[in-house]
Amino acid sequence: MKKLYIILTMLVVIITSCQTNFVNPNAATEDDILNSPEGLIGLAVGIQQRFINGGSSPLYTNITASGLSSGELTVLNAGNAEIAQLESGYENVTPANGVIIGMWTGLALTISDCQDLTNNVDKIGDSGIAAGVEAYGYLFKALALGTMAQYWEQGVINTVKFGSGQSATFSSRADVLNEAINLLANASSLSGTISTEFYAEVGDNIDIANASRALSARYKMMAGDYSGALSDANAVDLSIKSQFLFDNVVQNPVYRTSLITQNVYEAKPDGQLGLPASIAIDIANDERHSFYFVNNVGTYHASGFFTADEDPIPLYLPGEMMLIMAEAEARLNNLVNAVSHLDNVLTKIPAADAYGVGANLPAYSGAMNQSSILEEIYRNRAIELHMSGLRLEDSRRFNRAAPNDANPERTRNFYPYAQTEIDNNSNTPANPSI
Repeated sequence: MKKLYIILTMLVVIITSCQTNFVNPNAATEDDILNSPEGLIGLAVGIQQRFINGGSSPLYTNITASGLSSGELTVLNAGNAEIAQLESGYENVTPANGVIIGMWTGLALTISDCQDLTNNVDKIGDSGIAAGVEAYGYLFKALALGTMAQYWEQGVINTVKFGSGQSATFSSRADVLNEAINLLANASSLSGTISTEFYAEVGDNIDIANASRALSARYKMMAGDYSGALSDANAVDLSIKSQFLFDNVVQNPVYRTSLITQNVYEAKPDGQLGLPASIAIDIANDERHSFYFVNNVGTYHASGFFTADEDPIPLYLPGEMMLIMAEAEARLNNLVNAVSHLDNVLTKIPAADAYGVGANLPAYSGAMNQSSILEEIYRNRAIELHMSGLRLEDSRRFNRAAPNDANPERTRNFYPYAQTEIDNNSNTPANPSI
């Protein structure tokens, strides 16, 4: 990821009722950024950098919150109260939780910055660069909205500027997902007109055409548009990577903030990802297990994409697209097709995957009914997409045991709204009980 322009976006930001205000007199002003091609390109770079950098970033808080609320991860030191509350769940998760506040704030900032990009793209004279900047704004706003929909029953589609006298309004989760899907369609439509100069300026670690289709497939599945999800997932070129890059300055946040210390959180030590015995992982034979875990005398530690400061983190995995196609076909009751896509995941060898994630297992031999196939898809999503930030959403969508059920597999359904939002926005909805 290019860092030449990041200084342009290092501004002090105040969030009040999803409002943003740039107030640091020593940094570039908002007018400087939004009225020049260089400033807008810098803002595009800065949006990605802030989305992925540090322990309060949306990338880190998404992986952390999803993993702890779904039993995928476990807290090592209960003195880390904020994350311990997420693992305990239920009423222990309050609006004042720092992970929740950090995630909500980071997503709101991303939405606001993306709006600035797309609203001012006409300031860029080069059409190929302008197309890239605009598509970037659509892509990252969609990513922020889709992430918001994973944790809250309602979300904010558009932020408002600080001092405007307005408060942001909330929309239903369905409307938030629909907006994300529409934005990704916009990004996809622009992808063919993006110049190589844009990628030279901003970085080529995210392929906008394929990333737009992949995220669209993800959010259409979440929204219940199974035919649309199937079509979009099938259109993704699985050989092309889209990933977040890190170095010794912008470090892999999961590794640096949590795993390296062995004092924050870890994978479940039995290596079973918090899954019940009825759908246990075949540790001995599933080669994905040795990709995602290190076995230390029978105690398993997280590995995969989180072994060093410089480890890239994928925006999506090829296996996610295969499993979306399998799930879509299963939910449409096209069971033979569903198993065909599922087998593509089960039999995939590591060398055939862009990231080296492969099970190398026999094809599916279970019952040919919808519920059995969906359960197998869920199990494979758990291991194929380990620590991707999707587990809590999966647990709800596959109707796994809820917090008030016997033997619950998650400790929350949705989160309370951030206290910062509650305090400053009278439009904030009531919090869910769990």
